[in-house]
Amino acid sequence: MGGTIVKTEGITKKYGRATVLNNVSITLERGRIYGLIGVNGAGKTTLMRQILGLSVPTSGDIEIFGKRGGQISDERSRIGCLIEAPGLVLNLTAKQNLHLHRIMHGIAGGDIEDRLLETVGLSNTGKKKAKNFSLGMKQRLGVAIALLTNPELVILDEPINGLDPIGVVEIRELIKRLCHEHGMTILISSHNLPELYQCATDYIIIDRGEIKQEISLEELEEKCRHYLLIETDDREKLATVLESELGTTNFKVMPDGSVQLYDLTDERDRVADVLFENGVRTKGFSLMGETLENYFISAIGGGSGNNAK
Repeated sequence: MGGTIVKTEGITKKYGRATVLNNVSITLERGRIYGLIGVNGAGKTTLMRQILGLSVPTSGDIEIFGKRGGQISDERSRIGCLIEAPGLVLNLTAKQNLHLHRIMHGIAGGDIEDRLLETVGLSNTGKKKAKNFSLGMKQRLGVAIALLTNPELVILDEPINGLDPIGVVEIRELIKRLCHEHGMTILISSHNLPELYQCATDYIIIDRGEIKQEISLEELEEKCRHYLLIETDDREKLATVLESELGTTNFKVMPDGSVQLYDLTDERDRVADVLFENGVRTKGFSLMGETLENYFISAIGGGSGNNAK
């Protein structure tokens, strides 16, 4: 089920003379997981706070579930969020924390507490108090609180920051489950592109308060695709050997006559030996392709963030 969830048009936010968001326009579509990527201080949290109504833009417009202006307030009840640290009472259990927040939100039906604990994998914590939870467990409980209103959009600000590897995997799998099994749209911020690569379907790269790029997972994979770049004067013979001796047609002949081989990138020595044994003389033979980190650095121009948050 498609449809636009959030649209910002030319959002600018200034604090005194400091511009922390500059003409930001993004669109979030239903049923997607958006990774908001930026170094610390790039403006990620500020943008999220604009969408949530926790901060008012200096200029620009926000549309939420098709509504603008004064009509937005009611629509924000359809959004759940975890901004910075979860608001937990450390001397209460997971269920007691959920119960407290359910009453504060005026939500009827205590059975939702057990369902949410099951959803986030905390149903077996019993009488264990939140102060004795791992950081990953606390984050998952914070997500459960964000889900109390059965939101259609969930906004998570740096939920994997500071987690150990097990905690990172737990949050990653929870995010994917919320989207794929519960149909929620997710906006998750991080400065860790390789980690978000494990779960996000789309990426919004922000730096110094400006959107540098919006890119889908498919586009990112194409740009970061690794391949063997083979240069030879006999590309016809090269193509024949690749097909007949190495059993692959997953290559592309480029306009300059070089060949990009997308298979066998981990078997470079074998490829080189087969080409030599079959009389293919190469002028160049190298592994090419961007790493995720290098792509991110390239997208932001190699710069670093300013004092935006």
